[in-house]
Parts: sequence; C-alpha cells; structure tokens
Amino acid sequence: MVEVHVVSAFSKDNTGGNKAGLVFDRPDLNSIQKMAIAKELGYAETAFITKSNLADFCLEYFTPTEEVPLCGHATIATFAFLNLMNKLSKNEYTIETKSGILSMRIDSDGMVFMEQNAPTYADVLSLDSFNNCLDTNSIDPKLPIQIVSTGLWDILLPIKSGEELKKLAPDFDVMTELSKKHDVIGVHAFALEDKENNITAVCRNFAPLYEINEESATGTSNCALACYLFKYVEKKSQYIFEQGYNLNNPARIVVNLTTHDDMIDAIFVGGYGYLVETKSVAV
Repeated sequence: MVEVHVVSAFSKDNTGGNKAGLVFDRPDLNSIQKMAIAKELGYAETAFITKSNLADFCLEYFTPTEEVPLCGHATIATFAFLNLMNKLSKNEYTIETKSGILSMRIDSDGMVFMEQNAPTYADVLSLDSFNNCLDTNSIDPKLPIQIVSTGLWDILLPIKSGEELKKLAPDFDVMTELSKKHDVIGVHAFALEDKENNITAVCRNFAPLYEINEESATGTSNCALACYLFKYVEKKSQYIFEQGYNLNNPARIVVNLTTHDDMIDAIFVGGYGYLVETKSVAV
C-alpha cells in the first residue's frame, strides 16, 4: 500500500482549487506503478516527492496516462502541505524536475510561489485553426492565438468576454487532434476582466490529449498567459487569474514577474492549498 495525501492547490478562500495526489519518500516505485497510482486516484496529476542530490527535493509528475515534466498545481500542493505539516524550516527551496532545477518561495502567510522557466513564444495560429473545434465567433480577433511556454506548451486562446468563455463547448476529439498537430499540452482560453475586480483574467483550461477535458487550476498555463499579456496587453509585475468556475471549483492563481527594460527576468506562480484527505492506494 502507498500513502497518498490529496491536497487542493490554488484554492480560493480555502475552497475549490485543483486537487493533486502527493506521494512522499517512495523511491522504490517504478514508472508503471506511479502511473497506476495516478490512474487510480483519477486526478489530473499526482506528484512523487523524493530526495535529490541536486536540490532540496526531486519531484516527478504523472497523469493517468503518462509522465509530464512539470505540473504547477501539484508543486504548489506539495509545499502547501509541507508548510501545513510544519515540515519547512526556511522560506526558499529548490526542486529538481524534468524541466530543470526550479526555486520555491513560501510567504509568511502561507502562499507558495514556484519559479517557472523564461517564456518562449512560438507559432501564432489562425482563427480558422479552431474551425470545427468551438464557436470561432467567441474568439477575440484583437489578440493573437499563440503557443507559449514557461515549462509546458499551451495554445493561448483569447475570448471576447467572460460570458462567451462560460459558454465555450469544445469538441474534445477535434481539440485532441489540434493538440497533437501543434505538440502542445492543450488550450488555455481566457477573457480579460474589469480592472476594478482586481482580477486580470478568467480562464478555462482544456487538455483532452491527456484525458483532462477541463482543469480547474493550471499554474504553468497561467504563467504563460502572464508573459503573453506582458507582451501584448499590459506590462505589470503581478497578474491575478481565476479559473474553475465551470467545474464549481473556483481557483485563484497569482503570477509575479521580475522584469527590466521590458524583459522578463523571473516568473513565479503562487497560490494557497489545503489538505483534502489522506488515504492508501494498492500497488
């Protein structure tokens, strides 16, 4: 049996967020067993945390179908849990991942921040790319549809309004083929919000290629979105995103940028987390 802690990351007011499974100190498990545990749990990702010779911790991430190099919400969940269990003795840590060595920060109020890679901007897609996938009349033509990565590749899809975003009903088979064609994790759709709400954008994330039709909170995708908005919309040091409303799991994701001369030097994604349950899974 394997002990698994289920923690929800990027929670809003200690509810909602995105659940991840966490397995600590089981270096004896092989990839097949890890994937089986992830499949049994049924969450978008499960993190396996072990000792590292290169950093404070080594994190591996498994979906129900395969290993992925990085997962924002599972990492935030890991450190939120360690903080709740009083197992952290400092405010800064490093983690070893398949996307490289990344830094972690824990604020005094318990918000966890995770470093991301510098942004890479790839292909700009035509609006016609989404024909047969969803109602293209909902897409905002004033902003580009672009593939961006701060660790994982996503198609960033601007939508005209929050109402249009709510109504999106993608054909997931078509979106799966679109994701394969462009070698991305999925599609991160967003609508810019009114500034008086102190929310930069509301988002929906679709990754049917990985058997995740929709996810309630995605750290890496929102980091890519912050860098996209820095480039195309407004240069700020902080962006606040909300996600998960269509799943009745409201989540809040904070992205902080360190910049100079219109260049992004560092990216940190942050949020809160809480323990949902601890259970045992057979292997």
